[in-house]
Amino acid sequence: MRIAVTGASGFIGSHLTRYLSERGHEVLRVDVRGVERPVDVTSFEQVDRFFSEHRPEAVVHLAAIANIPECIRDPRRCFEVNVLGTLNVVECSVRYGVSRLIYASSANVYGVRPRTPVTEDEQLRPRSPYDHTKVAAESVVMSYVVSKGLDAVVFRSWKIFGEGEPETSVTTRFVDACLKGEPIPLYNGGRDVTDPYHVLNYCRAVELALKTDGISGEVFNLGTGNRVSIRELAELIRRLTGSSSELLDLPPRTEQEREPMISYPSVEKARRVLGYEPVIGLEEGLKRLIAWRSSLCPRRSS
Repeated sequence: MRIAVTGASGFIGSHLTRYLSERGHEVLRVDVRGVERPVDVTSFEQVDRFFSEHRPEAVVHLAAIANIPECIRDPRRCFEVNVLGTLNVVECSVRYGVSRLIYASSANVYGVRPRTPVTEDEQLRPRSPYDHTKVAAESVVMSYVVSKGLDAVVFRSWKIFGEGEPETSVTTRFVDACLKGEPIPLYNGGRDVTDPYHVLNYCRAVELALKTDGISGEVFNLGTGNRVSIRELAELIRRLTGSSSELLDLPPRTEQEREPMISYPSVEKARRVLGYEPVIGLEEGLKRLIAWRSSLCPRRSS
């Protein structure tokens, strides 16, 4: 299958393009940089030209500004990339006969304290500009499903981690602190609760959704179904690295974050409909990340 992956140069996109290529698919890498022919998804002309020339059979739309502080600083740019960019991609997907589009949304659309475990019919309570762009982009996708016959599904994903993730990611920050013997900062006491899971689980879900018939218009939660607090995550990483790093309780970074986010998914729908099961558990995924960061960030000698 000829599959276009937008945001192909990013953390998830890099893993996904390699994963799909290794399974015999022809992968078309789409990004604003880091590819042979850059495409800015906010430019309809560039997106249309790409689709016209390459005619992908399927699209995985990952391209977005996912940095929440950046979205707060510049919400206009966030909406341009995350919503207008999605509109351009889905419009061209219809024009050029794409057989399946997967849109990468976020668990953030559910808000701070949804009913847990979160199911796909939970009320949406977006908080930050980033969250609102994901809700708006989902609406764009679904409007094309209903009015234009686009075959598309939406993934609402919890915390993805793995080798190559941004250094600002909580998992990498904790791993690096442990490897260096430095304190592990726990903002708001590490009270937030999420479901961190390795990126290869996401890649597996994409593979399943690309070949499952009769799922257009469906929304799927992705994670493992586990409930892990940020404090528990720090303690686990400290144990896996054999570190004696101190857990440093800090106040919330913003007043908005004073109320902890307690959110973890039910993945029963993905299991039932897609046949999804996590292929890498939390500890195994963290061990892979630790090994990778160790090669870049040698442990401080005692």
